[in-house]
Amino acid sequence: MSILNIFRRGEPQATSKPVVQAMAGEAAAFTGLDDPALYEFIRNGGGSQTESGATVTVKSAMRNTTVIRCVSLISFSIGMLPLHLKRKDGKGNATDHPLFRLLHRRPNPWQTAFEFRSLMEQRALTHGGSFARKIMSGRKILHLIPMDPAKVTIVQRPDWSLEYRYDRGTKGPLILPQNEVFHLRYGLSDDGIHGLSLVKQAAEAIGLAQQTEKAAARLFRNGMIVGGALKHPGKLSTEAYERLKASMNEDAGAENAHRWKVLEEGMELQPSSQTSKDSQAIENRKHQIEEVARPFGVPRPLLAVDDTSWGSGIDVLGQLFVRYGLNPWFEAWQQAIERDLLTEAETEIYEAKFNPGGLLRGSMKDQAEFFAKALGAGGHQPWMLWSEVRDSFDLETLQEAPPPPPGLLGKGAQNEPS
Repeated sequence: MSILNIFRRGEPQATSKPVVQAMAGEAAAFTGLDDPALYEFIRNGGGSQTESGATVTVKSAMRNTTVIRCVSLISFSIGMLPLHLKRKDGKGNATDHPLFRLLHRRPNPWQTAFEFRSLMEQRALTHGGSFARKIMSGRKILHLIPMDPAKVTIVQRPDWSLEYRYDRGTKGPLILPQNEVFHLRYGLSDDGIHGLSLVKQAAEAIGLAQQTEKAAARLFRNGMIVGGALKHPGKLSTEAYERLKASMNEDAGAENAHRWKVLEEGMELQPSSQTSKDSQAIENRKHQIEEVARPFGVPRPLLAVDDTSWGSGIDVLGQLFVRYGLNPWFEAWQQAIERDLLTEAETEIYEAKFNPGGLLRGSMKDQAEFFAKALGAGGHQPWMLWSEVRDSFDLETLQEAPPPPPGLLGKGAQNEPS
């Protein structure tokens, strides 16, 4: 560039601005280290201030009862359901493969499979993605070590492969290639690499819920809650006031509840009642529960906020939650395992599968009738094998078929060959 270009006037050149992802789901751009917005961003712990005035971060969001209920409900469901590595040829679980033990029992020396999967799912919900480093011995995976997603930066190389940079503080960054990391991301994404955090996307609803909670808390801390008032037609004498004050102190406490009060000098008792303003505040808090839970796909009864008695309909709601709330996560886990934990050749032989049957089943009576007909009871054409029934209950595979009770199988029913 010519030195004369320095003195030329023209349109200001665009400067490179570091962009930081804000908690509200929008990019927060800072012009430099002296930008006041950068100081505010750091002071708020990486979160952004919502329109309600609340600063929402992952930690503050997890203190909201609705958020922690939604996150724990989904995370615990993923953690408790059986996750098996199966053979595609129909020969059952691949118990001889090293990955089977990591997924089903112990992924690392200090975590159970339930703890590992619950943690990974929790981080995927709140941060948009979760990461685990693969500890290898040759091509064999020995352990899966969770990594804090707040310390992981994903970079896409020129050859389209991914690179994971893990911040170790004073030890410097640890750069890991894609084949050394298990990456579970939320399905919705802006770039196909970073999953969208549900906490970030619902920051406004969570912030409003936090402010509503604070308003209710301040009412109990600073406000005055009056059970009623004593109305006097004129001026109460000093003697009557002292007697009345002493009697009210004597009647305080739960053990003195519902006692009769002796009033003096024509006084009247006026109990206080809930105002429409108080009712509106309660309705706002209930509404925010729905607003916060909606992005997570958790039905109201599972949040313990619905006053309606659902009865047998709760089974239908549970099935709805599994189909539309958990099934996308099942698929995300299964395909992430196939991509990151199996070789190209192994994907032709093995597949990871959750067994959500325990959450989808109806009553024991309904299950008995369903499987009896599936096996051919009552003259129905059988369309299931006894091993498939056992597999749906996550029972071990038997080498020989159990003999059917007399009269159970109808005409044309077939027993599975051993």
